[in-house]
Amino acid sequence: MVKSQESPVKIEHAGLNEHTQKMLQQLKIVTVIGSGTMGNGICHVFAQSGFDVHMMDINQTALDKAIGTIEKNMDRQVAKSALTDDQKKKALSRISTYTDMAEAVKDADIVIEAATENIDLKVKIFQQLDKLCPERTILASNTSSISITRIGSFTGRPGKVIGMHFMNPVPVMKLVEIINGYATDKEVTNLIHALSEYLGKVPCIVNDYPGFISNRILLPMINEAILALQEGVAGVEEIDTIMKLGMAHPMGPLQLADFIGLDTCYSIMNVLHMGFGAQKYAPATLLGNMVQAGYLGVKSGEGFYKYTPGSKDLVVAERFQNKSWKI
Repeated sequence: MVKSQESPVKIEHAGLNEHTQKMLQQLKIVTVIGSGTMGNGICHVFAQSGFDVHMMDINQTALDKAIGTIEKNMDRQVAKSALTDDQKKKALSRISTYTDMAEAVKDADIVIEAATENIDLKVKIFQQLDKLCPERTILASNTSSISITRIGSFTGRPGKVIGMHFMNPVPVMKLVEIINGYATDKEVTNLIHALSEYLGKVPCIVNDYPGFISNRILLPMINEAILALQEGVAGVEEIDTIMKLGMAHPMGPLQLADFIGLDTCYSIMNVLHMGFGAQKYAPATLLGNMVQAGYLGVKSGEGFYKYTPGSKDLVVAERFQNKSWKI
């Protein structure tokens, strides 16, 4: 595929200084590492916004599946008149897939890593990116909890390493949590902020502490809901209903945990527990047991709820249907 050499960014933003505008207009190629739920969502948004996108994964089958997911999600937008069929076709044509990292990043202006939430894996990827990417390339991570400062310290360009935490589902959710590493250059932060706005997102800048803001607040709440279930205070349905109807949450914390993935929840709680050294961040025993047993939520077909392909019914998992806490 022949790629355009002109940046898609054509804006005159009154709030941007000339230098940031110039940097923003130099962005042409975005490489996304990882084709899973977050990776393909990020690719979707950038391609729809006019960027040439290189989607990289070690597995071609996973890449093909991701393209299918993006197309299906764009079809939904077309059906809702949020996108024309022509815009959909042009967006899809901007996405190229790669299994070779060197090829995927050799011309990248920005790389966004969206791999599994594992510090060792992320460090390995960033060390590779640092060697393979042009000197100008900004290296961003979609991590939801791991220290940007720590990731950046394994590269020779910590000033160009930043967190760009999108929310799931990426094409729908407006927030981008931008995480400054201790060494992140201010001009890189300004650029990522402007880029997020250009994508139609609402960027919020935070500093690099365990869990940042989103998961420092959200995950302990989810963990507390799991502890309440573990202690027999109330059942799955009751806990989620109280939070939905009493606190106006669109989804109960246990259903949300299933949606996020219980393994991801467990990983983030361990990051918080290790980072702060406080017992209040220790993951619930029930959460650990479920992860060890492979009950990971939606992705495995069962967590606090049972998920049947093709069904939208919310059914509490059989093991949690005991109503013994009722008077």
